[in-house]
Amino acid sequence: MTQAIPLPRTRELIRELVRAYQAFEQLSNNRIRQHGLTHAQFDVIATLGNTAGMSCKTLSEKTLITKGTLTGVLDRLLEKQLITRTVDANDRRSLFVVLTEQGDALFRQAFPDVAGHISRAFDHMSDSELATASALLHQLRQAMEHSQEP
Repeated sequence: MTQAIPLPRTRELIRELVRAYQAFEQLSNNRIRQHGLTHAQFDVIATLGNTAGMSCKTLSEKTLITKGTLTGVLDRLLEKQLITRTVDANDRRSLFVVLTEQGDALFRQAFPDVAGHISRAFDHMSDSELATASALLHQLRQAMEHSQEP
């Protein structure tokens, strides 16, 4: 007879965390695609919006995109003429990324639409509930980041 494997006490937490992430991805991706963008492309456009641009290094730090993926995302945004990449005047080893006029127009249209669409999903929650959820998610992220092995 085999011995039962004990279930982790965090099983329900993990299940709900994954389900919440999947629901968020579906909610946001459907709306983002209506603007002709992928989630990663939207992340870059939203991060560059209302700025004078930034280096690729800074952009990588401020987005949710890995450095390895960022180059391809920027290439596709460049093909769509939504960004420009130039050599950074302050550091000739790095590139500086700026929204084009077309990219800025897309940001001004897509960002409020997507952000508003996502925000409406939380209309039934009070400010206190939203603050509590944010604080708990922050704690969860910190716990996972601090438990990673070097």
